[in-house]
Amino acid sequence: MSAGLTPAVLQRARALLASGQRRILGIAAAPGAGKSTLAQNLQQALGSQAQIVPMDGFHLANSELQRLGRAARKGAPDTFDAAGYVNLLRRIQGQQPGETIYAPEYRRELEEGIAGAIAIEADTPLIITEGNYLLLEDLAWAPVRGVLDEVWYLDLDRSVRQQRLLERHMRFGRSREAAQAWVAQTDEPNALRIEAGRHAADWHIQGDALDQFAPE
Repeated sequence: MSAGLTPAVLQRARALLASGQRRILGIAAAPGAGKSTLAQNLQQALGSQAQIVPMDGFHLANSELQRLGRAARKGAPDTFDAAGYVNLLRRIQGQQPGETIYAPEYRRELEEGIAGAIAIEADTPLIITEGNYLLLEDLAWAPVRGVLDEVWYLDLDRSVRQQRLLERHMRFGRSREAAQAWVAQTDEPNALRIEAGRHAADWHIQGDALDQFAPE
């Protein structure tokens, strides 16, 4: 068994591959639920058949967030280039043979997106995109759901998720007090918006079930 993946997860992913056509799988969840880890484990299990294209690459630059007065709530829906993300997904959906498409990647150590960091080849059958707002029904995010062939929603106990977020923020330089404030004032309001759209997912996964298959 691949690390961090249940048999049901692998079976469902391989069912998408069975069509023989390009498929785009979305993994949605609130902050700290483990969607990036799930996507990475899935790509590792599927090898060259899968490529990850994270939503987080479309964070607006810190300088632009400052200009807009949104830096204090970075990670909220209007702190991303949602239209750019939708356009990229549409390009991936209609990718032509021999064409290489480049996608941005978010670097946490820099707290910035890096353009052209991910190369997407036309012969990769499964594209896995993971992010918070794949099921958001308002603003510029609404078209995302229509481009995705399937969306999985990853659930995790709120206290576990918040602890993970706290540790992540501290690992990247925030004090405990600043990390607690960010979780309460930014991450959790966003989580409530994300959870409101969970009904639109095709499949729900319990994060604690995945943890049973995590590497020791």
